[in-house]
Amino acid sequence: MRTARTWAVALSGVDGHLVEIEADVSNQTPGFKIVGLPDKALGEAAQRVHNAVTNAELELTRRRLTVNLSPASLPKHGSGFDLGIAISAVATGGVLDADSIARTVHIGELGLDGRVRPVPGVLPAVFAASRAGFDRVIVPHANEAEARLVPGMQVRGATTLAEVALWHGADIAVPDVAPVATASRAVEPPTPLDLSDVVGQEEAVEALLVAAAGGHHMLMSGPPGAGKTMLARRLPGILPPLTDAEALEVAAVKSLSGAAVDALDDVAPLEAPHHSASVAALVGGGSRSARPGAIVRAHRGVLFLDEAAEFSRVALDALRQPLESGIIEIDRAGFRARFPARFQLLLAMNPCPCGNYGVRGAECICPPVAIRRYSARLSGPLRDRIDIDLQVARVAASRATSPERTGLTTAEAAARVRAARAHAAQRLADTPWSLNAEVAGSWLRGGERRLPSEVRAPLDRALERGQLTLRGYDRVLRLAWTMADLAGVGAPGSDELGRALFLKRGLIA
Repeated sequence: MRTARTWAVALSGVDGHLVEIEADVSNQTPGFKIVGLPDKALGEAAQRVHNAVTNAELELTRRRLTVNLSPASLPKHGSGFDLGIAISAVATGGVLDADSIARTVHIGELGLDGRVRPVPGVLPAVFAASRAGFDRVIVPHANEAEARLVPGMQVRGATTLAEVALWHGADIAVPDVAPVATASRAVEPPTPLDLSDVVGQEEAVEALLVAAAGGHHMLMSGPPGAGKTMLARRLPGILPPLTDAEALEVAAVKSLSGAAVDALDDVAPLEAPHHSASVAALVGGGSRSARPGAIVRAHRGVLFLDEAAEFSRVALDALRQPLESGIIEIDRAGFRARFPARFQLLLAMNPCPCGNYGVRGAECICPPVAIRRYSARLSGPLRDRIDIDLQVARVAASRATSPERTGLTTAEAAARVRAARAHAAQRLADTPWSLNAEVAGSWLRGGERRLPSEVRAPLDRALERGQLTLRGYDRVLRLAWTMADLAGVGAPGSDELGRALFLKRGLIA
């Protein structure tokens, strides 16, 4: 046999593209050449494969060996092609079953001793193989549990190259070696946080319920110690569990980030980057391959930016496009990567640099220009994309020391949120949307969902006076429908619309 073929997967963001690996032997100057637009790490695979094959008691040809990665125009990066390159190279000697390797996708990095090492992105790679019609995949032993999350795939976890060659018909002894463990450990689940711990912030708790029920973005502004962070960290606990499809999307992003994925988690993720995070840390990036940023890791969950005014304005404005589209595209000179980024944004900030502006009994030392500049760190277009703008005050001593509690626990709040979302899902059953925050404004402003003029009157006046943009107008309507869902009524009335106006811009109907 002069030519052998097998398959691997090239990842571009979460999208996988099947790559045909062709190995060919020719009577030219002896050598090992990899072509097909490989990056530096992939170009070094020739030496890794050569040593791994030798130490696995297999043989490579002593003639000219050329490995082509097709399509040649598709950029390919990383060491996940090592296993496929090795198998196709060994198969040119006729010791492997050509039909077997041609029907199998190989993913994995090779060590010099022949062991198969884990690689990131196995879950989206196996998904791509499944969508392309393949049903057999060989992955590193450490990634086997992750690959088995894809239904309908025959998954084998390989410890060594010799073991893979044996599966494809080689007559070889498999050494008894310990498999290479994944470098990252599974993150322990966080300690449950209960909403009943929040004292004296009933209005903020209700606003948090509205945000959870409709998937609305929220900004909390108030002095230090008012409980903004405490409230924010309890939002994921009242969100409904992820569906299987959503949990698979979250697991795929974790896999791309290099985290260990052994099972599906139905809890919405929470990402809280530090305010010193750069634009690349938030949206993702890289010079040779794209890595997910915080907004991608928060997909189907919550992105919490504490001390939001301390983030660079460029980093904050980078959120505007993914907030609208739910995706982020990273363009570099050599590649383009596309990631999902449908997250719920939660911001917290102080009213001024010292934090005491407007606080009763406290002295603010900030000049007026510093207060205006601090507030302007959140640009107008970004604020316009936020549905709820809530002012949070410090809790009075009488409320903090009172033995009485609101009694609203996380379990009770989650039940209310689930009921409201079920109400919305029933109304939106014949539409492409599932949450009120996703509904197109034109759909709410026209047709049978158009509210009566007497209900809309305060909202129309706010638009005419320039207190709201048309985007803000639509967001108030979405908030009003969410409040109607929480109340269990068929459509919002004057009360729901007035509360929505107040939550959006502090406007009184």
